[in-house]
Amino acid sequence: MSKLNTIILFITMMLPILCSCNGGGTKEALSGGDTIEMKYARRLTIVKIDSCAVVTLHDPWNKGQALHTYILVPDKLAGDDAARYKWAEELAGTLAASGQAADIVRTPLRHAVIATSTHCALLEKLGKSDAVRGVCDVQYINLPWVKERLKKGVTTDCGNGMTPTLEKIIETGADAILISPFQNSGGYGRLGEWGKPIIEVADYMETSALGRAEWMKFYGMLFGAEHEADSIFNDIELRYNQLKAIARKSATRLSIIIDKVSGPVWYVPGGKSTLGQIMADANAEYAFSSDGNSGSLPLTFETVLAKAKDADVWMYRHDSRQPATYKALLAENPGYAQFKAFREQRVYGCSTTGESTFYEDTPFSPDLLLRDFIIITHPDLKQLGEPKYFCKLK
Repeated sequence: MSKLNTIILFITMMLPILCSCNGGGTKEALSGGDTIEMKYARRLTIVKIDSCAVVTLHDPWNKGQALHTYILVPDKLAGDDAARYKWAEELAGTLAASGQAADIVRTPLRHAVIATSTHCALLEKLGKSDAVRGVCDVQYINLPWVKERLKKGVTTDCGNGMTPTLEKIIETGADAILISPFQNSGGYGRLGEWGKPIIEVADYMETSALGRAEWMKFYGMLFGAEHEADSIFNDIELRYNQLKAIARKSATRLSIIIDKVSGPVWYVPGGKSTLGQIMADANAEYAFSSDGNSGSLPLTFETVLAKAKDADVWMYRHDSRQPATYKALLAENPGYAQFKAFREQRVYGCSTTGESTFYEDTPFSPDLLLRDFIIITHPDLKQLGEPKYFCKLK
């Protein structure tokens, strides 16, 4: 086991370097291990060591720091299982002693609580829907198969995604929980008492659509669907880049405005967000493309109006069960009439409620969303057909 002991020391030394490199396609192999190339993901590093793997999530809020490290050890590993698990414990202990969050995960996960509908949809795509034994925020889940499992009692409602109910989670017999991390959230409350791995799904903080989708390689490893994840991602990458090439050849390039006022604020995607990158890949002109934020920008109505009032088209998402219309939009805010896209009736709405699976589909199938943006901002590309999610207002 001297080889594995050497790896423990080397990983501990290399983690800060890997984090500062953002993990993108890093070729440095940890001593005795092989770094899996990430073509697009910048907040994820995977190092395979024999049949095990060390997965490091890079902190999106603190540059150069690790958010969490997971040591994946196959369950019921033949031969020296006890020795390998001891190695994993030593590595986790070494990382914890240096102030880094680390957990051992026995793979494949057979039962899990999935706190987001997005990752529920991904597990179905990977052929692992039976592993979903608990979910959170059921009111926001539009997946028929999850609703059916809830109805039959096969899957448990574990409450709010920010503060899941520990007793419900324990009832599921889950091996782990997949949950979204948030900056300054104060941790996960009583989940720390559970004693099972908390898998922080920080893919939403990637700065490119394909980067976020590439995280399915990690999730595939967790659930014993590594090859399926690789194959699905390769297909998505191919379609995405084909669409991107088509958009670059368009004879038109319309400017765009996104979403609408919510309360006192208009949230628009930052220029480095996944949606901002999708608009860039669609070869659309976006007023906030130069902004360096990877999340959303909370702006006033007046700020958006001053910056984007002359945008050619307007695309927005809404949670109303009623059809999106110009009359309804104007009733929400008469100021919308000042936008060129409204006056020229080039507004497209996307319902995210009811039967819509927009939020379940698009994070890990960004080619579908890219296609909608290209169709709407490049009306000359008739060969792409009609949008899948966005409909023109009446």
